[in-house]
Amino acid sequence: MDITQILLAAQSADANLRTVAEGNLKQFQEQNLANFLLSLSVELSEDNKPPESRRLAGIILKNSLDAKDSATKEVLIQKWVSLDPSIKQKIKESLLITLGSSVHDARHTSSQVIAKVASIEIPRREWQELIAKLLGNMTQQGAPGPLKQATLEALGYVCEEISPEHLEQDQVNAILTAVVQGMNQTELSPEVRLAAVKALYNALDFAESNFANEMERNYIMKVICDTAVSKEVEIRQAAFECLVAIASTYYVHLDPYMQTIFNLTANAVKGDEESVALQAVEFWSTICDEEIELQEEYEGSDDANSTVNYRFIEKALPSLVPMLLETLLKQEEDQDQDDNVWNIAMSGGTCLGLIARTVGDAIVPLVMPFVESNITKPDWRCREAATFAFGSILEGPSVEKLAPLVQAGLDFLLNTTKDQNSQVRDTTAWTLGRVFELLHSPASANPIITTANLPRIMTVLLESSKDVPNVAEKVCGAIYFLAQGYEDAESMSSVLTPFLPNLIAALLSAADRADTTHFRLRASAYEALNEIVRVSNIPETSGIIGQLLQEIMRRLNLTFEFNILSSGDKEKQSDLQALLCGVLQVIIQKLSSSDAKSIIAQTADQLMLLFLRVFACHSSTVHEEAMLAIGALAYATGTDFVKYMPEFYKYLEAGLQNYEEYQVCSISVGVVGDICRALEDKILPFCDGIMSVLLKDLSNSMLNRSVKPPIFSCFGDIALAIGDNFEKYLPYAMPMLQGAAELLAVLDHTDEDMVDYGNQLRRGIFEAYSGILQGIKGAKAQLMIPYASHLLQFTEAVYKDRSRDESVTKAAVAVLGDLADTLGPSSKDLFKSNLFHIEFLRECHDLDDEVRDTASWAQGMINQALVS
Repeated sequence: MDITQILLAAQSADANLRTVAEGNLKQFQEQNLANFLLSLSVELSEDNKPPESRRLAGIILKNSLDAKDSATKEVLIQKWVSLDPSIKQKIKESLLITLGSSVHDARHTSSQVIAKVASIEIPRREWQELIAKLLGNMTQQGAPGPLKQATLEALGYVCEEISPEHLEQDQVNAILTAVVQGMNQTELSPEVRLAAVKALYNALDFAESNFANEMERNYIMKVICDTAVSKEVEIRQAAFECLVAIASTYYVHLDPYMQTIFNLTANAVKGDEESVALQAVEFWSTICDEEIELQEEYEGSDDANSTVNYRFIEKALPSLVPMLLETLLKQEEDQDQDDNVWNIAMSGGTCLGLIARTVGDAIVPLVMPFVESNITKPDWRCREAATFAFGSILEGPSVEKLAPLVQAGLDFLLNTTKDQNSQVRDTTAWTLGRVFELLHSPASANPIITTANLPRIMTVLLESSKDVPNVAEKVCGAIYFLAQGYEDAESMSSVLTPFLPNLIAALLSAADRADTTHFRLRASAYEALNEIVRVSNIPETSGIIGQLLQEIMRRLNLTFEFNILSSGDKEKQSDLQALLCGVLQVIIQKLSSSDAKSIIAQTADQLMLLFLRVFACHSSTVHEEAMLAIGALAYATGTDFVKYMPEFYKYLEAGLQNYEEYQVCSISVGVVGDICRALEDKILPFCDGIMSVLLKDLSNSMLNRSVKPPIFSCFGDIALAIGDNFEKYLPYAMPMLQGAAELLAVLDHTDEDMVDYGNQLRRGIFEAYSGILQGIKGAKAQLMIPYASHLLQFTEAVYKDRSRDESVTKAAVAVLGDLADTLGPSSKDLFKSNLFHIEFLRECHDLDDEVRDTASWAQGMINQALVS
């Protein structure tokens, strides 16, 4: 079987030839993987073979060792590990030979495959000689440029693939030496120098001890700074990328180099190619990120002036801000049409925003003169830059500093929404949104929006919602933030009531005209509509919201008539259904929490019919939104919801079994809780099915772990709803709870994500126990005695664990009270022999009101049990 011919045929224009060749390759791979991979590596290494067959050989080789999906990747790794060692050795030798090939593609692919093999073998303490062999290529006398370039590329990829702990320090030192030599100006080949800078970028994580050594650090920094002024643009860009990475990884070591770096970045921003200038700005954005994080870390502690925070931004402020303001004037024509555009003006504005968050008030006097001198200039670039600068600094400085400026400038901004240039209007709408989001607080002593200026603001927003789509989208965002300001001051939202009909009409027509290219406008319009409904003042708006409910139902009904000819049509239908179900959910929640509940009662049948039709369209994104809306409807209709259960149950069960799209599964679990609270014991006929699926979910290793805590909480909801009928599920549910509690004992406390997950799981377990204890309270309470001692041991372990958060504390304390309340005198001995509860409840008195109240109640219950 000639592998070259098969590889060429697999790329043939003739479909029949291709199919046969692909079949041959698959057969060879399945029958003899070791020889298949060896043949591919030989094909890749031989310079007399056609470039096309070599390229495909390299791709197949790489895909045989790695995959995006972690389960597939694990299978591929195991297959490689179990190959005959002598054949693996030949493949690796073949790959190393290919680094010296005269063909660039072959060298490049080989360096990638070497790194994939290294990522499997080096952590297993195999292929220990690889680094030495690669370094040998760099030090051999008269090594050709292409070999050095490919070797550096391989070293870079290896560093990207493996973790620092898998290399010895002397290996790291040798890599850094080779890389830094490759960057040296005495190296004549620009390709070698570029590969060296990129390799250094990937090796920086390994250089911790080298950066801690002043002499080595000085040398590395000097070489990078020298490289940042190379003749070649790509090399300069790569050098600045290294500086960006160092800003984030080695911030503490940067002080001696900052003046040099400032000069380099300033020159790059002023006069270099945009790709280089972008990295120069990114350096300062990264320094901001570091210093914001340091401020947040030390907030409230005595080391606020800790030596770790060098306040580089504060020191560079007088030179840094003017440099960035200049970048704002370098906009591209039509950049407002493309949401993904990233240029020096966008980058400069983003960095200004980060500086404002880093230094607060100090930025304002440096930016305002620029705003004032440019805002009225005839050149649109000046007006847009001035507006962008103003909008960028609204987060960080104090309200006291900003409010007078905004109050003085608001009228001006409202006028600018009529500017003849669409980019100026786009940035103005964005800036208005930022003003409303960050500074609009109706309850404050000196509010930005008053009854005097609200009519003018509304007129402008309603008018601008008809502007071109990208501007209209930002206007919808501004309406959203304007409404959101009333969330914490709902009694004051009456001021919006007179504008409600026009606002709703404007947003609906904005959503209607959203053509396919501007789906974001439609989404933005519906999100703004949701917010307006959330803050509207019922009962005075219940009539208007009732009409809106009918209109959204009409729109949802129309989606079933769409002509679906392609997957794109299907996606458009399902996106729109998701948005409309989202609006219906918000309306249902709003009306059901007030005296306007009757409106929901009258339309519940029609609503449920619509949701079931959405499910029948079989699209998972819609499942989520329709599921959430049904949860809201169950809450609103209470026990009447039972009439929908026979028809709805099959979709609920499908949602609970959707392991692949775990968000759908998680939302479905939440909806079971909603339905339990609504139906109480009327849910009993469906409980066998629900419990059976939930128990299967818990045993399924493929299900995302984040769904498991809500499932435990759901056990509690079911037990509360059906009371002592839960008895039959105890033999299945309790071992699951105990197993999860034991799993928590071996959780990795060094991993923040695991600590968060551990807290979610604890809360879920406690909520399950609380629900079950309250549900079974009464005649069958004794059923819980066998489980009580395990529960107390678990609660004590949680009490002793300092990584628990406040929500876990509250749930744990509640369980202690529920245990005493349900078991009564039977719990007396248990509490006497587990005295940790005394100290635990005492500690709770220093926590917030909710925890304190729960602890007082639990104490009362335990006292009653002890004296009985």
